[in-house]
Amino acid sequence: MASRVEVGAVYGAGLVQGVALVAFPASSAILTSPQYYDLSSSAYGALFLPQALAAILAALSGTALMRRIGIKRAFLAGLVGDLVAMTLLVASQSFIGQGSVAYAMLLLATTSLGVGFGLTVPAINTFAAAFAPAAADRAVLYLNALLGLGTALAPVLVAVFVGIGFWWGLPLVTAILIGGLIAFSLSLPLEVAGQSAARGTRAGLPSRFWVFAAFALLYGVVETMNGNWSTIYMTSDLGSGATLASVALTTFWAMVTLGRILFAAIERQFPETRTYRLLPFVAAAALALIAALPNGDARAGVLAFGLAGIGCSALLPLTISFGQAELVAIGASVAGGLIAFYQIGYGLAAFGVGPLQEGLGLSLATIYLAAAVVAVAMGALSFIVVRESHPATA
Repeated sequence: MASRVEVGAVYGAGLVQGVALVAFPASSAILTSPQYYDLSSSAYGALFLPQALAAILAALSGTALMRRIGIKRAFLAGLVGDLVAMTLLVASQSFIGQGSVAYAMLLLATTSLGVGFGLTVPAINTFAAAFAPAAADRAVLYLNALLGLGTALAPVLVAVFVGIGFWWGLPLVTAILIGGLIAFSLSLPLEVAGQSAARGTRAGLPSRFWVFAAFALLYGVVETMNGNWSTIYMTSDLGSGATLASVALTTFWAMVTLGRILFAAIERQFPETRTYRLLPFVAAAALALIAALPNGDARAGVLAFGLAGIGCSALLPLTISFGQAELVAIGASVAGGLIAFYQIGYGLAAFGVGPLQEGLGLSLATIYLAAAVVAVAMGALSFIVVRESHPATA
């Protein structure tokens, strides 16, 4: 039985991981500003390619790492990756204007963040499910709600720090919090009963895993179009200022968080399987609305990104919890594997938008419309992920 202190450490890690994850997208106005890093759309998008690749490799190797060194050490290694990323982001501002040095530091930072995310998130999802086996779906949703809260706080904090002329205050504060969490967690047991985190890691992947993986990949594309490109779309296509663009990103992540809490709270009245089948179509409608907004309608853009947040809210945590419940034979490999495929989708959307714009001449509105089609495909796939014959676990 996990202590409250252990539960607090795990859920606290979810919160700070969320802040760290969005530190770069929340700083997009700084990263693309001619007064600071002056990155093009392609250079900005390319920042997230090493992050996605590192997260994929970390998530796929995480289960073997847990088996070798234990889930606690893998969890701490992930936090160290996050700490290095935030430290490099802070340090890079000292090299603005010095050629490619600052950009190289940013690439190293996103790579470290990918390692941190790829190790930490599967570990904390495994902890959350193991600490509350009788209500694993709800526990995972609440954990991811805190992760979502962190992602919602990041753009608000960036706006505050930019307002006081101290934009790198966010990664600095986040680094301090992560360092404190590492020190706090070192003395905790942080064990999973029966070492279930390592169980089944040598088994082959069943065919049903690939259904969950495909859903996670599509979800990664849809979430990233909102999480990484909303501020740029708000300023370039909808004519908003930087502050309102930050509000749009905050609204998206805030609604992701509120949606996770809401759907966990009403699971008896509105089962998770029904939620799972409904939300992709909500996300599709939101993306189509975003694509159709005329220039100058930035306030409507904020509302549309909020609707997209509701559409995205419960999908990834439920994919993980459904997968862990059904694919028992491969144990915690499910969490790491699904995070890896989510990161593939993340990488496709984060990196792919720049070439689509600059190489093919597509507008961001057209790309958002294409993302709506991806969300519809995700909705169709949701009926295969959760089957009527076994609605609770399939």
